[in-house]
Amino acid sequence: MSTDDRPLAGIVVVDLSQFLSGPYATLRLADLGARVIKVERPGVGDLCRQLYLSDIEIGGDSTLFHAINRGKESIALNLKDAADIARLMKLVAKADVVIQNYRPGVAERLGIDYPALKRVNPGIVAASITGYGEAGPWTGRPGQDLLAQARSGLTWMNGDEGQGPVPYGLAIADILAGSAAAQGILAGLVRCGLTGEGAHIQTSLLEVLVDYQFEVMTAYLNDGRRKPKRAAFRSANAYIPAPYGVYQTTDGFVAIAMTPVLKLAELLDLPALEAYADPKSWFTDRDEIKQIIGDRMATASNAHWLAILEPADIWCSEVLDWPALLASEGFGVLDMLQTVTREDGVTIETTRSPLRFDGVRSNTPRAAPWIGEHSDRIAAEFAL
Repeated sequence: MSTDDRPLAGIVVVDLSQFLSGPYATLRLADLGARVIKVERPGVGDLCRQLYLSDIEIGGDSTLFHAINRGKESIALNLKDAADIARLMKLVAKADVVIQNYRPGVAERLGIDYPALKRVNPGIVAASITGYGEAGPWTGRPGQDLLAQARSGLTWMNGDEGQGPVPYGLAIADILAGSAAAQGILAGLVRCGLTGEGAHIQTSLLEVLVDYQFEVMTAYLNDGRRKPKRAAFRSANAYIPAPYGVYQTTDGFVAIAMTPVLKLAELLDLPALEAYADPKSWFTDRDEIKQIIGDRMATASNAHWLAILEPADIWCSEVLDWPALLASEGFGVLDMLQTVTREDGVTIETTRSPLRFDGVRSNTPRAAPWIGEHSDRIAAEFAL
């Protein structure tokens, strides 16, 4: 799919955000064909450039920065300088979308909050991402992923009972906030296309984590607000009964989802499970059931158990690590990896858009920019 064929071709996005949440939203828009112009501080740039996930550096920037900013352009502007603010507003006047993830009050102090943007472009779709909303006692706290996970209650849904809170091993709050912001922006663009009226999209790390827990939190709210109890053995979901979980084998792990316990008793040759014929016991005796299954699964290999379970239409899967995933045929046919290149020859292998249009996944061959790489060209084009 060429750039001109993508659904957001012609849409101009001014990206004032940094780190992960805002840049993830604009990454999704860029993959859909939007032109994303990243505004960075001269000489410093997005702080994510130096946010290293390992000791790997490519072209002076972290792999994380490259991954989340591929296909974007960069203009260097000092937003504490009145002349550069004026240049920014000229750019906003000709843009379709603006996104920022400042702490509450920062955009107002800079004079680039939504009312200010709307004055220069009544049809602008503006998006703001904060840590905890724009009112209340937490607004001044750092809007960081782990801290948002900690406040959201999410960490008590992971791990085994008695283990304490277990955070996700990735920036789930940032990614979910970016995804939500992108959805809101797309809705705002639809409204603007129908009515000419712009929109202000607002979300936060905490709000998206609460939404992420809608299934289990709704159960909690309507069950006398009893705190959920995680399984003490191989917990996978505090609200789902045995056998739901991940079980160790002699050479790996197998995940088993919702399955009648008595069916597993037959397939795994486990007469001890016949004592749990009442489905209510799959909740009340969850740990005992899972321990019986776990002891049995530990006696043979992944291949042995999958050869029994899969033909019986048991919902199960081998647990893959990244090398196994990337080597698998199922991953290969998805064509989810690409190599992107910067004009100075820097290349990086990364992922591709998860979306396909008319059966085709878009390709973004351009790598993340260096600071101000496109400043002169953008200034000339937009008369800044």
